[in-house]
Amino acid sequence: MANKPKYWGTLVPLPAPMIAAQCQGFEAMGLEGAFSPQVGSTPFATLGAAAAVSTKLRLASGIGLAFVRSPFETALHAMDLDKLSGGRFTLGLGASVGSWVSGFYGMPYGKPLEHMREVVEIVRLLNAKSHTGELTRYDGKYWQLDFSEWQPAGPPVRERIPIWIAALRTPLIRLAAEIADGVMGHPIWSLEWASTKVMDDLKAGLAKGGKQRSDVEFNVWLWVAPNNDRKQAIEDARATVAFYAGVSQYEEYFAAHGFRSEAKALQEGVKRGDYLGVKHLVTDEMAQTFVVCGTPDEVRERVSGIWEFADSACLVPPAYGMETGALLRYGATIAEVFYQ
Repeated sequence: MANKPKYWGTLVPLPAPMIAAQCQGFEAMGLEGAFSPQVGSTPFATLGAAAAVSTKLRLASGIGLAFVRSPFETALHAMDLDKLSGGRFTLGLGASVGSWVSGFYGMPYGKPLEHMREVVEIVRLLNAKSHTGELTRYDGKYWQLDFSEWQPAGPPVRERIPIWIAALRTPLIRLAAEIADGVMGHPIWSLEWASTKVMDDLKAGLAKGGKQRSDVEFNVWLWVAPNNDRKQAIEDARATVAFYAGVSQYEEYFAAHGFRSEAKALQEGVKRGDYLGVKHLVTDEMAQTFVVCGTPDEVRERVSGIWEFADSACLVPPAYGMETGALLRYGATIAEVFYQ
């Protein structure tokens, strides 16, 4: 039996009155929660503003880049936002790619699985013990932290804030299912990938962690382009697919779908900072594989299948390279088709 749809929206840095209006709209439409991503901005300030003007929405970093700051600071952000929101915060973490973590932030990018495991351990340690006087040290491969002079803080709202991990391929999907409270799908997942390949990895991770399926929330993100003009929907999808397919670290994922040559060609544009200049290399087939394109009724029908396996979903228009007006129209169509 399919799950009852629980939808999440997205928030980006905007003037506070606009964030308030978005949150009020999300709550009026009955959305489950709202994510704020870390793409050209940080999620935490936006979520703080959202916490102040909402009462029911769950709020989550979607995603916070796990390796670009000390896990100590990440834990403090999580506890602050949980307090601001009255216990409505979820810490969504992602590994991202080396070119972002090291190139943009100047931080070391280790082996993502063991690096992520340490970050989660430290955040949970601080969440549970920062107020008890029990903190001493943490000695790991990536982080050596000395808490000997830490003065116990006041108790957090919750001693275990939910942590969700975003994943693209097998290793991180399995780790997320093993150690996290939720698994967040990458929006570039194809519907076929989300409904078949991911399920085996999810089960394997749960088994390793000694967990049941009900112990984790599986949150599926999808790029969707509902448009009565199918040709325009496909055209609008190309830039977003080019942006992700041009990341060399993602090549194997696109190769698994039969698009290695296209991904290699797109990488040349991304490497010179011009993914829009190569978006024409994204074929119609490729665009429709990774973005759900079609009329509103067709998109609704195709997306409906996720409720056989997903607990919640975040549907987003393929925003890269899209003009503001088109982006707003897609957002309104998504709301009309799925939320109302």
